[in-house]
Amino acid sequence: MAPSNNNNTMFIEQGGLPSNNIQLSNKILDDDGRPKRTGTVLTASAHIITAVIGSGVLSLAWAIAQLGWAIGPAVLVTFSFITYMTSIMLADGYRSPDPVTGKRNYSYMEVVRSNLGGKKVQLCGIAQYVNLVGVSIGYTITASISMVAVKRSNCFHREGHHALCYTSNTGYMIAFACMEIVLSQIPDFHELSWLSILAAVMSFAYASIGLALSLASVVGGGMGKTTLTGVAVGPKLSSMDKVWRCFQAIGNIAFAYAYSNVLVEIQDTLKSEPAENKQMKKASLIGVSVTSIFYILCGCLGYAAFGNDAPGNFLTGFGFYDPFWLVDLANIFIAVHLVGAYQVFTQPVFSFVEAHAKKRWPDNKFINREHPVVIPFGSGVYYFNWFRLVWRTVYVILTALFAMIFPFFNDFLGLLGALSFWPLTVFFPVELHIAQAKVPKYSPKWIALKLLSYVCLVVSLIAAAGSIQGLIVDVKKYQPFKAPQG
Repeated sequence: MAPSNNNNTMFIEQGGLPSNNIQLSNKILDDDGRPKRTGTVLTASAHIITAVIGSGVLSLAWAIAQLGWAIGPAVLVTFSFITYMTSIMLADGYRSPDPVTGKRNYSYMEVVRSNLGGKKVQLCGIAQYVNLVGVSIGYTITASISMVAVKRSNCFHREGHHALCYTSNTGYMIAFACMEIVLSQIPDFHELSWLSILAAVMSFAYASIGLALSLASVVGGGMGKTTLTGVAVGPKLSSMDKVWRCFQAIGNIAFAYAYSNVLVEIQDTLKSEPAENKQMKKASLIGVSVTSIFYILCGCLGYAAFGNDAPGNFLTGFGFYDPFWLVDLANIFIAVHLVGAYQVFTQPVFSFVEAHAKKRWPDNKFINREHPVVIPFGSGVYYFNWFRLVWRTVYVILTALFAMIFPFFNDFLGLLGALSFWPLTVFFPVELHIAQAKVPKYSPKWIALKLLSYVCLVVSLIAAAGSIQGLIVDVKKYQPFKAPQG
């Protein structure tokens, strides 16, 4: 698509560049008049890995334990394939009507508006932003659990494995929220590449430690009892509870692969040559392939190490106690990773609210005025905005409060996965592909795509049911803001 001189001229008139230097503007601006995007397949892959290899990996050993060897690994592979296939479909929606030369769509909602329209736009917005807020809460819970695990690990090392080393997550959630308040002042997604790369490195680090500890346990003869069908029905587990747990496990696996809700925002960081959709497809292949390998290894080796007694979080559930320093290191890596991952998932929420506020109150100085602040040592200029400071701070505080009230790791992850998987990972990408490719109604391809969508809807509903049942059970016996006592 040819560069838009109208957009560039508008930028120039607003004081961006001297009006006689349009050629220079074309070098530093993209075809939509925005600053030149510099993202690559590497940075997009880092964003994907940061988004995907998150807290979900920690619950996979538990999920495989519920499903067993016969079903667990097959579910992992199936979700991997579906995620990759639909991410390719969604990547083609970044520009429309043509996926290479069309108009840019900056968010998932804009993709749906440009290609599908109608009530589907509102449905997409609700699904995406509810899920993004939920992920913020989930990551606050997980980060605090990992911070607490470091303290408990050292307590177990001093007092023995049977010591009552319980402590509250509340203080650690507050500490995590304070860090996020500072980082949330990063103006937009385009400036997060360094944080995503750091977070991706942390992902590999703690997942590798978990793999190494699981492998060492298996080799050392500490293999737990594993079965084809997973945890067996018995005195401690009724048939109905077994069914609910299986549903919840499916939701946990679905959550582990979720990144569709930020895919468009990641794609919007890519430079325009080669075409963004081609780069995004490569990045998706790399990201999903890498994470799938890690997931299969973590889930299967974790199950082999712990057997049917696999903890809900295999690095904080204390299936591993020693070497305590390595367990501590893994949990520190988790916390650092989630500091970055939180920003990857919340930036779209920030951008949506701020864009809406600026559009509604274009003359409000509190919302629109940017105050330049010179960063010392020649590091550039930071543009401070009062509305950004207040709104983002309030958002982080509210998500932290919700996490303190409902700190249930597995149930919460399962519910998030269930709620987001069908609409964001399957339904909208499938509908988008049918519309863009003009797939004939009732053709074999159309029937296959619709069947995939309906099957995934059923999977999401049963996973949601399992997670809601688990949350109800946990809420009945939980006392907010208090450390567990048994």
